[in-house]
Amino acid sequence: MKKIGSFMAVIGILAVVMNYLGRVPTLLMWIYNWGDTVAWAIKIGLIVVGGALYFFAPKEIEEVHETAPTESNEK
Repeated sequence: MKKIGSFMAVIGILAVVMNYLGRVPTLLMWIYNWGDTVAWAIKIGLIVVGGALYFFAPKEIEEVHETAPTESNEK
């Protein structure tokens, strides 16, 4: 979930920055069909939902491999 969340947040931030530069990512060109207000709502929604997915995703469980204790021949 962290990968999806970070991807969504980065795309949203990229869309906001590119909007100020007069460029639009082709992935998000369709959001401007409904006007600027809806486009801003979608961009902010991407950032908020992506950030929430990233920060509230459950931690990945690390696999622990147990090994048998080794006997040492130290005297």
